[in-house]
Amino acid sequence: MTSMVTTASVSLMSLGSLWDEVSGTQPDPDLWVVVATLVAAAAVVVPRAPWRIARNAVTIAHEGGHGLVALLTGRTLTGIRLHSDTSGLTVSRGKPTGIGMILTAAAGYTAPPLLGLGGAALLGAGRITLLLWLATALLLAVLVMIRNAYGAVSVLVTGSTFVLVSWLAGPQVQAAFAYAVVWFLLLGGVRPAFELQAKRRRGGAGDSDADQLSRLTHVPAGMWLFLFHAVSVCSLLGGGRWLLGL
Repeated sequence: MTSMVTTASVSLMSLGSLWDEVSGTQPDPDLWVVVATLVAAAAVVVPRAPWRIARNAVTIAHEGGHGLVALLTGRTLTGIRLHSDTSGLTVSRGKPTGIGMILTAAAGYTAPPLLGLGGAALLGAGRITLLLWLATALLLAVLVMIRNAYGAVSVLVTGSTFVLVSWLAGPQVQAAFAYAVVWFLLLGGVRPAFELQAKRRRGGAGDSDADQLSRLTHVPAGMWLFLFHAVSVCSLLGGGRWLLGL
């Protein structure tokens, strides 16, 4: 009996220590690290070649945003598919019209910059470990809903990177990785709306999120594009201030 009580006490102490580590604060990295991760993220987002690969991570956040809001609004999430051309598809069941469908359709392009803004708030508060664990949990939730092989591999590779950094890397590496990820979401959240705008100008993307929202609300697709731009740019400005400590 005593042994069982002792084992339970040790387990509770271990869980308590783990929670303290996750929920506790960590020291901010030096300013040069913050600036270096900003430059690194920009080097991935701005040039065309690295962006074509890195955009898969933005697509995960985009489709994950659709899926999360679908669940929050009472829709039934059927599955998520990620494709090698960095496009994606989230399927949910429910009323084809109404506020739930509108919010679900609007969540895709706004999800990456808003995730970046939330991440910047956590980093601004010194919650580096908590950010890494929350990101891992979100990726695991997306993985459960993936319905194709390419999507599963993409999420597994991304999630494994977070797990390895969270468990094996030192505090300085974790901080640099966390800041690079958040900068990437903030910067990478801006570009897709401009890409969509360019496609629509050339007569393509007729079934885009903006066009679906236009059909649902009878508001011009250009106004929804403006919303996507406003959310991404404001998130970048606000998140950037938090990350730079301004």
